[in-house]
Amino acid sequence: METAALLYDLNTSYGLELPEMVTMDALEALLTERINMMINRDFSELVQLLYRIDINESKLRLLLQENQASDAGLLIARLILERQWQKILTRREYSRRDTPNEEERW
Repeated sequence: METAALLYDLNTSYGLELPEMVTMDALEALLTERINMMINRDFSELVQLLYRIDINESKLRLLLQENQASDAGLLIARLILERQWQKILTRREYSRRDTPNEEERW
């Protein structure tokens, strides 16, 4: 996963205003902190974010149920990063398909 692409996507698409990070671990830690803050202070904001990012609700419930001793914020952050990366790869794939080669341009 590319940290810069994920950061850009999360900030521009969802207004998370995450500072620029150097490593994926730092991004994951910051996102975890932000998620935990939402869990404690504004749960409805978290639910809206998860809906907008298109996190699979049943997958999230199962993950949280199976890992009750784990940090929920970390689990959710990992799901968000995974989902955003899938979206980035899909956009890249379709943008390559839509770009005609030299012969097809004419």
